[in-house]
Amino acid sequence: MDQIVMTDAPPHPPSSLAEALFRPRSIALIGASADPAKNTSRAQRVLQKAGYPGRILPVNPARTEIFGETAYPDIRAVPGPVDHAFLMVPPAAVEQAIAGCAERGVRVATIYSAGFAETGEAGRLRQQRLVALAREGGVRLVGPNCLGLVNVTDGIPITNNAAVEAEPLEPGSLGLISQSGSMMGALLSRCRTRGLSFSKLVSVGNECDLGVGEIASLMVEDPATKAVLLFLETLRDGGALARAARRAHELGKPVIAYKLGRSELGRRIAVSHTGAMVGGDELADTFFRENGILRVDTLDGLVELPRLVMGRQPPKGRRVAVLTGTGGGAAMVVDRLGSLGIEVAGPPPEMRRHLAEQGIEVSDSPLIDLPMGGGKGQYTTVLREIVASDHCDAVVAVLGSTARLRPAQVNENILSVYDGSKPLGVFCAPQADEALAICDAAGVAGFRTPETCADALNAYLNWRAPRRPEAAEIPDGARALLQRYGPRRLNEAEACAVFEALGIEGPGSRIVADAAGAAGLEGPAAVKIVSPDIAHKTDAGLVRLHQRGPEIGTAVREILARARAAFPSARIEGVLVAPMQQGLAEIILGYRYDPEVGPVVVLGLGGVTAELTRRTAVRLAPASLDTAREMIAAIPELRALQGFRNLPPGDVEALARAIRAMSLLACLPDGMVAEAEINPLIVRPAGQGAVAVDGLILPG
Repeated sequence: MDQIVMTDAPPHPPSSLAEALFRPRSIALIGASADPAKNTSRAQRVLQKAGYPGRILPVNPARTEIFGETAYPDIRAVPGPVDHAFLMVPPAAVEQAIAGCAERGVRVATIYSAGFAETGEAGRLRQQRLVALAREGGVRLVGPNCLGLVNVTDGIPITNNAAVEAEPLEPGSLGLISQSGSMMGALLSRCRTRGLSFSKLVSVGNECDLGVGEIASLMVEDPATKAVLLFLETLRDGGALARAARRAHELGKPVIAYKLGRSELGRRIAVSHTGAMVGGDELADTFFRENGILRVDTLDGLVELPRLVMGRQPPKGRRVAVLTGTGGGAAMVVDRLGSLGIEVAGPPPEMRRHLAEQGIEVSDSPLIDLPMGGGKGQYTTVLREIVASDHCDAVVAVLGSTARLRPAQVNENILSVYDGSKPLGVFCAPQADEALAICDAAGVAGFRTPETCADALNAYLNWRAPRRPEAAEIPDGARALLQRYGPRRLNEAEACAVFEALGIEGPGSRIVADAAGAAGLEGPAAVKIVSPDIAHKTDAGLVRLHQRGPEIGTAVREILARARAAFPSARIEGVLVAPMQQGLAEIILGYRYDPEVGPVVVLGLGGVTAELTRRTAVRLAPASLDTAREMIAAIPELRALQGFRNLPPGDVEALARAIRAMSLLACLPDGMVAEAEINPLIVRPAGQGAVAVDGLILPG
């Protein structure tokens, strides 16, 4: 084996993380190959093809030269400072390579090598050792199990991605961060066909150190990047991504996400009732919406949405106007928009009168369908009116067969009058590549399918500015109770005591050990077993309602006997006796600390229907009173509490205060409370409050 030559090179000079990551002055290719048939040779080839002006430093103990560059046996033998190392060695050799990088003062190491946390427990432990070694040596890591990154702006590809070698690198304004390495290349090629180019692309792999959030925070500060696209399989550091998204909004740079996991198979949470009601996708939607990130449902939407939103702010409303000369093509877009809850706004009376004065008759239908063979210039005239009107927040122009036969019609009918004052999407019903290319060249969003058109419009019209983090503190009494109870599951009475300390009215319950403890109680009362080991107590016959006087003691005795017989190994903490409560609605109110998105508060219909009616509203916690009112309004069934059709109004403000109070659990140290739930929270008539009847709290 070649002897390693130690150099007297000075330590790496100071430089920013962004410089070392995206604009390194020297790149060591550890594990570089001279065999063009091997993937480990591609990184050097693409650097040379791109005309990288810095020092390319192949490291391979079996070679002294690779593709015209001097090769070195080890990173320690490389002369001069090294900004960035790209590792392409077997997983067992990665630790030694990182140790060498630490000795040489390498600022960033990108690890192409696989065989770490993605492979199971042994790989996870190997990855943990790697991270500890890198942190001790001051080396930041990208990956492992990633395809690297590309700075297109400056012509610096640090990657083994075959698409980067195949596609010309044309600088553009889109940044991409992908948890899938192959999708980095796929999106590079897909966007190129639409005339879109990138500034920076990063494959993050396992995100053992530098993850989506921290890289996004660097990317949004890049002057060449005007929008950031995210291809996500999961959320690993929601806090960092939230900070990056808020900064992007300040800079006027949209962040657009495509995330896998829409199905129940994608991810499912099922710990408490609240957890079972809220899946990972609802939590991701909440996270994206409240942090100002646009979410698309289709990969084509990720490609086509940027032109619709770059340089824009979130809309004031959620209304879209649709103009067409082909009813069937437009109907597909309108149908999809309607299913997504987007309002398709028809022309207002003033617009119709103004058009009638010009000889153009349109109905008040949401879809403005101009007749085939109508007068010359009708389409242009109507489009000009729509774009200038304040009755909509975005416009869709649909073209029929003539878009294919006469592509220049896009210029004549649309681009000639479009002033860019509001977002415009063009959908061509036929396959009309030339017409769409004209849109691309003009920077106007063009769509090949009605589904993608609707997806992009839906993402834009649901876009909102990041919610300001709520300044809040948890009441001292609630914190003290939780500290006194310690890290364990709290029973119903203990949980309700904490809720009362938060500011939510409690049921006035007590826990008794036997029938004698219930002596003197009049009722009507609810009687229920208290045990952390017995779920679905009603189904097990361990709950009695509307008990009065002596019935209460009898119920206590019978419930204890039944529980001990049916669940001999269960821990029995006693029997809870609580006054019966009446109101207008039963609500489920929950809190959870989600490892992906952080603390959230959840509102839904409660009682025995909680698991049957899975309609919920989810927001990041802590939540303001305004956010709480927004959650109530988001559940149609709760309109009954607002006096719907002469029904008696409920105490909606008390419900909002309860939501706000529950969300304050987010102010505790991370992990102190993993989940909390009130089911049911009974909402009384207006002015009479809301009371927590039953609840639980789980520690982190």
